[in-house]
Amino acid sequence: MFYHLARPARLLLPVLLALLSQSAHADLMLHPTRIVFEKNARAAQVELINDSKEPATYRITLVNRRMTDDGQFEAADSARPGELVAEPMLRYSPRQITLEPGTAQTVRLMLRKPALLADGEYRSHLHFEKLAVAEGSTSIESHAKRSDIGVVLRALVGASIPVIVRHGATDATVSLSQLALHRGAAGAAPSASLQFERAGNRSVYGDLEVSFTPQGGKPQVLASAGGVAVYSPNLLRRASLPLQVPAGMALARGTLTATFRHRADAGGGVLAQTSLPLP
Repeated sequence: MFYHLARPARLLLPVLLALLSQSAHADLMLHPTRIVFEKNARAAQVELINDSKEPATYRITLVNRRMTDDGQFEAADSARPGELVAEPMLRYSPRQITLEPGTAQTVRLMLRKPALLADGEYRSHLHFEKLAVAEGSTSIESHAKRSDIGVVLRALVGASIPVIVRHGATDATVSLSQLALHRGAAGAAPSASLQFERAGNRSVYGDLEVSFTPQGGKPQVLASAGGVAVYSPNLLRRASLPLQVPAGMALARGTLTATFRHRADAGGGVLAQTSLPLP
């Protein structure tokens, strides 16, 4: 049986907002941004927060998506070989939420594994879609006496978070390769490109960092990206990061290094690393 809050959980907001990233403003805020069912876990929850100044209604659905080699997502209406979806095993409630500004509500998920489920990692995405709000008549006739006839477009927002189910024996390894420096045109910031190579029957997930160590000097971080994943069954993912090079630093006579680590809450250990000597 599922239960949902009869009213927004206002008391949770100060804690939740402190946990969420402050680097970008968004009308829709979610915590956590990733759910993983492992071992005997059978229930989870997501806090949905309306961080806008207007009431908003969100429709919640489970969708299946695949990751491309460039890290983008596309719809996966039917599974390809090696793709395992979690949708049939998941139940959630509620299916639609209306929130006043600055309020939150809990979405609860429950996992029900079928008998004889094969070992592996199953994944679907919980999608939150903001619905349009009717504001009176939208017909052209309603504007007939106005001199500013036009079309008003209201931006809608949506977000998805992965829901992962790991069953039985799962493992994965990852390596980094083909690290390259791109200096760009005159006046353009340089960038670094590289490739993730994954093996095993589960995804890998962590934080990516690119640093430069001049000869005889100390390493300095030039770029970082948090929450980078390579999802199963993908064997590789290509990535590119712009580098923020301090004034006066020349990317020469040193070593460019890319490091992929577990996230801090998972210990921060190194998953993979590669280096590029720069003459």
